[in-house]
Amino acid sequence: MLDNLINLVKEHAGDAIINNPAIPNEKNDEAIQSAAGGIMEHLKGLTSGGGLDAITGLFNQGGNNSSHPEISNISNAVAGGLMEKFGLDNNQAAGIAQQLIPTVMNKLINKTNDPNDSSFDLNGIVGSLSNGGATGLLNNVKNLFG
Repeated sequence: MLDNLINLVKEHAGDAIINNPAIPNEKNDEAIQSAAGGIMEHLKGLTSGGGLDAITGLFNQGGNNSSHPEISNISNAVAGGLMEKFGLDNNQAAGIAQQLIPTVMNKLINKTNDPNDSSFDLNGIVGSLSNGGATGLLNNVKNLFG
């Protein structure tokens, strides 16, 4: 799943990372991987921290999820990672995250809920987030996703 997520971030990294002078061109791929990793780590933290309701709420909302509180939390986590790894100031890192994360998360959620798109599926997401121990977790939520 991480590879698909990296590709999804790369598809939408244009102005936020690729064309951003705060990220040197030779660091673009690293910044993309950092953003994707930040998304995964935040979702994984929710899973292990009992935040299943937040994840199911996020993936069940459909449409534009930019106002969901977890989008803001993921953006903050990604911005923190960018500041740490690339020495960006808070405004630069927050700008990148605010420009990139809502779009990527909306695409991820839409792809997950699209029966005609197999690039992301609930089993893969839950399996990735729970380090492969998805069966019990999936049984708790599979009916929520149709």
